[in-house]
Amino acid sequence: MIEPIDVVFPCLNEEEALPALLAALPPRYRAIVVDNGSTDATAEVARRGGARVVDEPRRGYGAAVKAGLEAATSELVVVCDGDGTIDPRQFDAVVRPVDSGAADLTIGRRRQTSRSAWPFAARVANRVLARLIRSRTGAPLYDLGPVRAAYRVPLLELGVTDRRSGYPVELVLRAHRQGWRLQQVAVDYLPRVGRSKVTGSVRGYLTAVQDVRRQLAESAR
Repeated sequence: MIEPIDVVFPCLNEEEALPALLAALPPRYRAIVVDNGSTDATAEVARRGGARVVDEPRRGYGAAVKAGLEAATSELVVVCDGDGTIDPRQFDAVVRPVDSGAADLTIGRRRQTSRSAWPFAARVANRVLARLIRSRTGAPLYDLGPVRAAYRVPLLELGVTDRRSGYPVELVLRAHRQGWRLQQVAVDYLPRVGRSKVTGSVRGYLTAVQDVRRQLAESAR
């Protein structure tokens, strides 16, 4: 397996989740925590946990991911939510298809470990969105999961422009247009630590829906 592998964690107020998350990171992985305008001690906690911290004050998931990818130096990278829902010990399974040449992009397909891990409304919304993307692309996608792996330079060269919640959708659509081989990998999905920025607030949910709808509408042109 290619080593080392940088892991980009886009983070907004994740001081509670980071200690356990970083402690579980296997030795071959290097953490890059992108502090996306946190008002808590996310950056300090990340540094104490051995992570490299990148500051991206412009709010938005896509902005944080882009900053992390540009800061990374490894050939292969993982991007993972920093809320503690994914155990880093599952990264090998996510990376393996890309590392072996069987896929260009892997995306985690969530297996909820408890009812509280993945609220029913969020599961339904994700299912509908995945169905829409499958109908547009034919890609075997059933979840836009919180963890993915790919080679860093080609990932940046895709030119994803969305800087908010539409990033994962635009990524898949662009990858499909470029003929990338996409593979889903089952990962256990744990209850998040702290409050969700999307399902935890009306504003966050509406922003995500708006961004996703925009990406799908633009892909239909």
